[in-house]
Amino acid sequence: MYAEVKTVAFIGVEAKPIDVQVQVTSGLPAFNIVGLPDKAVAESRERVRAALNALGLGLPPKRITVNLAPADVPKYGSHYDLPIVLGLMAATDAISKEPLSKYMVLGELALDGGISSVVGALPASISANRLNLGLICPGVCGPEAAWAAEDMDILAPNHLLNLVNHFKGTQVLSPPKPKISSSPVSDDNKPDMSDIKGQEGAKRCLEIAAAGGHNLLMSGPPGAGKTMLASRLPTILPPLSPEEMLEVSMIQSLAGELSGGELKQARPFRAPHHSATMAALVGGGSKPKPGEVALAHHGVLFLDELPEFSAQVLDSLRQPLESGETSIARANHRITYPSKIQLIAAMNPCRCGKAFEPGYACSKGRNCAERYQSRISGPLLDRIDLQIEVPAVTALDLLDESPVESSSEIRKRIISARQIQRHRFEKLNASPEMLNATCSAALLEQIAAPDELGKKLLKEAALKLNLSARGFHKALRVARTLADLENCERVNRAHIAEALSYRGNKKEDLQAKQVQNTEIARF
Repeated sequence: MYAEVKTVAFIGVEAKPIDVQVQVTSGLPAFNIVGLPDKAVAESRERVRAALNALGLGLPPKRITVNLAPADVPKYGSHYDLPIVLGLMAATDAISKEPLSKYMVLGELALDGGISSVVGALPASISANRLNLGLICPGVCGPEAAWAAEDMDILAPNHLLNLVNHFKGTQVLSPPKPKISSSPVSDDNKPDMSDIKGQEGAKRCLEIAAAGGHNLLMSGPPGAGKTMLASRLPTILPPLSPEEMLEVSMIQSLAGELSGGELKQARPFRAPHHSATMAALVGGGSKPKPGEVALAHHGVLFLDELPEFSAQVLDSLRQPLESGETSIARANHRITYPSKIQLIAAMNPCRCGKAFEPGYACSKGRNCAERYQSRISGPLLDRIDLQIEVPAVTALDLLDESPVESSSEIRKRIISARQIQRHRFEKLNASPEMLNATCSAALLEQIAAPDELGKKLLKEAALKLNLSARGFHKALRVARTLADLENCERVNRAHIAEALSYRGNKKEDLQAKQVQNTEIARF
């Protein structure tokens, strides 16, 4: 007696088809699962046994062998329970084999025969649709799986008995409907840019970062509002496009972060603690899972207290920032997660946070700020387009009752700037989802060529500031975004000048400020 059921194994965001081959033969009673199963898959035997008992069935007193093919692919997770029990029931003629051949199956069994939620229903559904198959998944995962295709055949039972009755024709399972949350940008209870008093320069820089997808580093004393500014960036970003939402949701599905199978239009905002390990940030582990970088795909990764992160962890961000992908290599396989992120970072100027305050002499010595900031490698800093200082907020700023722009007003300008970029890249036969911050150097030469005065200023700045090739291109990208915000077709001298002002401080500037403040303190 033999039966075969299709399921999936997750390798990164890819759902690789797996054949669950069940054979029941004469011999001493045994129940073996082979094909590189992990402990969760091996324990499936007891869950299958208990679920069948709940239906009034029992395992046949024969030799049962379950092979998960191809056998050289590691199998992780509990979603193999449902295909194994259905394959076993088909092999013993408890249900018909013919309808099972039309579906891909995944689900975890409870001891009472219930079908529990599993991760990865959305990528599994997309994989099944590509193979012209339907999908059988837990009831709670049905709304998530329904996003793969409008006319796809999806069965989402809550109990094994419901599924058996459906195949026997005594019960009809209604198809699940996809769910989508309303955009959070219209929620009055959400943080808003109007909450921020003062900090006009920082808000201007945040708007530029949002318009062009640029990375941003904010440096300033404690209490200046750096975290407050960063937390309000999602409120001025445009919602995810349908394609972006599907990509983001696939990663969230694998991480088990899709609540009730509901897809969200809001861009991800991830803010890991500075004690995060490399596996937590970029992904990995003995059973590779997406990390914070992948979970921030098409969204924002906020790193507060940047120098407090491990140097090795920070340097692991270089590849995702440059290529938009995170690769995790293991001895027997390689996993890649999409990681197109916008990095927003915040830091104090030194460990005590008061290095450049007038009249304050740092207790750690003159080189405290230099030593503290040197924890961040030069190559990582070179990948950050905008580097600004955020001054402390004064009492006058807090008492100012002048009207402050809301997030919705700023978002309109950002959406307009992004539409300009979209139309420009479509004309150049590039991806319409591309932004100024992510376009290639070849495209940048076409779209951001400055006028004569701007070109002259850029040459002078490149020599005086000793800009690297990457730093040169970063300045051009920011200048292009500034021009888009003003709806200017050509990059001019003013755009170049403002872009260069966001390149951050040199080592000599840090030393000069430290000496100046020390002299003031002595006086």
